Amino acid sequence: MTDKHMADKIYIEPLTVTTVKKIIEKEKPDSILPNLGGQTGLNIAMELAEEGYLKEKNIKLLGTSKEGIKNAEDRQAFKDMMESINEPCIASKVVNTVNDAVNFAREIGLPVIVRPAYTLGGTGGGIAYTEEQLKEITSNGLHLSRVCQVLIEKCISGWKEIEYEVIRDKNGNCITVCNMENINPVGVHTGDSIVVAPSQTLADKEYQMLRTSSIKIISALKIEGGCNVQFALNPNSFEYAVIEVNPRVSRSSALASKATRIPYCKSCNKNCNRLYTRRNKKCSNRKNLCMFRTSTRLCCRKSTKMAI
Repeated sequence: MTDKHMADKIYIEPLTVTTVKKIIEKEKPDSILPNLGGQTGLNIAMELAEEGYLKEKNIKLLGTSKEGIKNAEDRQAFKDMMESINEPCIASKVVNTVNDAVNFAREIGLPVIVRPAYTLGGTGGGIAYTEEQLKEITSNGLHLSRVCQVLIEKCISGWKEIEYEVIRDKNGNCITVCNMENINPVGVHTGDSIVVAPSQTLADKEYQMLRTSSIKIISALKIEGGCNVQFALNPNSFEYAVIEVNPRVSRSSALASKATRIPYCKSCNKNCNRLYTRRNKKCSNRKNLCMFRTSTRLCCRKSTKMAI
């Protein structure tokens, strides 16, 4: 994105709402695509849309709509959406105060996982084993969350953590680009875990079950472009739960692109998802739905780099 061969103009500026407004005033774009700007880009686009700035400047939000982003990023809206389509979620509650977090933790028991809304890579979240830890993590999470909101969730440490990278276009055509498996179980953050693509320990039934679920989820959210769906899978049964959905490309997208040799970000950027599905001969006969799976020729691994 910061290559002159790819971008007509490059700005090395702080990524803030104020800076983006100045650039918009100067360049006068007719649309913006936030899905490729990471969590920060997504947050800025949502702030601009919610305050009416984009409508005032007659700028279109490309890719997933404002409502779709909100349903994926807002913890309560996401939970309600999953329940409406009968997708299993872990026992949880959205809270806006530390006291509410403590009270709910007493109901379901410790440990619990704290997940702030609208943050990058789980920033401000963590596992709380004691009430003191819960108060500290929740307070920090509420401070870092753009909407002062965190999800208190029953801890299921030890389950497998599986991710699916999926692309969907506005007509409902879907492609499962690749799935990934964390070597470390739930409880170790993805950024600190070794991730391998494609998954190495899933049986075909488990793979198909989660693939079907990921397509069902992004269709309900009406995602347009690439997204990342995260699951927790009980290693001793077929029980699973939806952790979250990132309605954007992420660090995992680069791994999926390398494993499949599909220009993932390029396809999202050019909004040519339908081109892939039309060329595929294995599409489902059902209208506007393609549950095509790409062939993975490589096995890729992402390891953390330890600072010394």
